[in-house]
Amino acid sequence: MTLFDALILGALEGVTEFLPISSTGHLILASQLLGLEQTNAHKAFEVSIQLGSILAVLFLYAKRLLQDKMLWLKIGVAFLPAGALGFLFYKQIKALFGVETVSIMLIAGGIVFLLFEFLRRNKPIDSGKDISELSFKEAFTIGVFQSLSMIPGTSRSGATLIGGLIMGLSRKSAAEFSFLLAIPTMIIATAYDLLKHRSEMVVDDYFMLSVAFITAFVFALATVKLFVAFVSRHTFTPFAIYRIIVGIIFFYFVAALPA
Repeated sequence: MTLFDALILGALEGVTEFLPISSTGHLILASQLLGLEQTNAHKAFEVSIQLGSILAVLFLYAKRLLQDKMLWLKIGVAFLPAGALGFLFYKQIKALFGVETVSIMLIAGGIVFLLFEFLRRNKPIDSGKDISELSFKEAFTIGVFQSLSMIPGTSRSGATLIGGLIMGLSRKSAAEFSFLLAIPTMIIATAYDLLKHRSEMVVDDYFMLSVAFITAFVFALATVKLFVAFVSRHTFTPFAIYRIIVGIIFFYFVAALPA
């Protein structure tokens, strides 16, 4: 991996982590284009740089998190489904990491978003409740939706956004809860991957990891602010269309390339 590769992957992670278009999927697709082999160490790298994006959320929402202890409990409850399934089926999940799976799930997720927006077409954009009104049962249900995103290409953000909206949250609140739920999810996933593959990563990997990590942090700061402003006034239809187009392109052109 070169410095250019690390910068590209870091920027891509920072922009896509909180958009409903699958950051993991984009990292896999980008790695394919950059000629980076999907080794266990590289898969750990892709997961680890997501921590840079998560720290951006901690930075932006630190005050709210410090003041609202009940919010931490709701986040913890929502984390349980993905945490348990991720621990039990780690090897099976990692085996799914590939261009073909990502392409299919990008397309499928895009279709789901289009159908979802069609069903909600008569509802006001800003309707829904705040995170403070979310029950523990509803938080757990959103966590169940998040567990679906363990299939690469599904999008953790996309799954939790739809789960939040189904549970009655406003678009802004659903987006913010999705951001916050990413904190324990990605921190634990990162720590587990680094621990599991520590023997496969060399010193150069950690330098590139640092570069990508910082880049992801900077780009995520801007993306989170812009995304919250966007979803407060618009639907997710543009993201749905984007997912379908990118999925089709990679399914027919990149997936056919020799490994």
